[in-house]
Amino acid sequence: MTKANRTKFSSRLNRRKFIKIAGGAAGMVAANPFNNKLFSFEKSAKPNILVIMTDQQHIDTISAGGCGYLETPAMDYLKNNGVSFSNSYSPNPVCSPARSSILTGRMSTETGVYINGKRIRSDIPNIGQWFSENSNYETVYAGKWHIPQTHPTSIAGFRVLTTGITGHGILGDTSTSRACEGFIQNRSKSRPFLMVASFMQPHDICEWLRLNTYDPDQLYYKELADKLPELPDNFTFDSNEPAYLKRIRKNRDPAVGNWSELQWRFYLWSYYRHIEMVDGEINRVLQALEDSGYSQNTLVLLTSDHGEGLAHHQMVRKSLPYDEAAKVPLLISGPGLALTNKTDTGHLVSGVDIMPTLCEYAGIKAPQNMCGKSLKPVLEGNSAAWHDFVVTELPG
Repeated sequence: MTKANRTKFSSRLNRRKFIKIAGGAAGMVAANPFNNKLFSFEKSAKPNILVIMTDQQHIDTISAGGCGYLETPAMDYLKNNGVSFSNSYSPNPVCSPARSSILTGRMSTETGVYINGKRIRSDIPNIGQWFSENSNYETVYAGKWHIPQTHPTSIAGFRVLTTGITGHGILGDTSTSRACEGFIQNRSKSRPFLMVASFMQPHDICEWLRLNTYDPDQLYYKELADKLPELPDNFTFDSNEPAYLKRIRKNRDPAVGNWSELQWRFYLWSYYRHIEMVDGEINRVLQALEDSGYSQNTLVLLTSDHGEGLAHHQMVRKSLPYDEAAKVPLLISGPGLALTNKTDTGHLVSGVDIMPTLCEYAGIKAPQNMCGKSLKPVLEGNSAAWHDFVVTELPG
């Protein structure tokens, strides 16, 4: 049993008890936003839906999933009280293409967002537009969107709570979680909501890489020497890899900075601190659900747009044809799930499965021509025809 599931606390968590400062970064102490309760959907009510998106999160960065280098009590709760998928893939390991697919249920080559900076085709609805037009759901969005719109603070189909602070999760993610908290605590309960809480972290690792490109030959913080994570088993790479990968590798920060193994391990330590930062913001949103009584009727889905190289094959960042960049967390928790504390290893799932899944839980027909499938039968422990394969697209 994890510390997150052992902890009891009052309905409002004192945030100072939740966050401890270590080495200048936030580390999370134990917390359980739902006080160990298990709920069931009211048969007469449609569930509220909360979609939590992180940015650039490696799939194996959850304490309850076995990562011993960090503490993630909020994500631990979702994993321990729901279903997590160990074979969850991003439709495209690049920010905007992946987001366009998650939000529409279509591949990035269909949405038109095959690289960053492109707009979703006007004839393909995003999930906010579809829910607004086909249901009574209140649709709201907070945080990073990263797909061009006609106006930077307007997203078709959604009421925008905040756009965060572009490019800086360490600043903007708090405004995102606060906006979600305020919405949850002050809204009318006359109809269900679909809310997307889109966080920047751990994407700030890209800024860390820019600031720490060159190996200083020593640790900046010597007290971390015995706390640095070990390098992954597949730290080495194939010298005969394709020219595409050789070109990427040559221009990435570690190659430019001629990193030693010590610098690689310091990068790993720093990345895990970014994960803990976003876990704290996720906790604030989950706590707001509990405080407002919505936790008894809210389906929570957490995923990320793409993964992170995280020193596997001596790679960092994204846009790589490796599992480390292509795989992403997918946690689904909430009332009414037949399975809890279940790690699904038998189904290949993709970000394009998210929209049909949420449509089925909301009781509305999904848009036509989607290649994704609803995960509801899987979450209920029922057999269903499933993907023989999933596709992760890469920019040309």
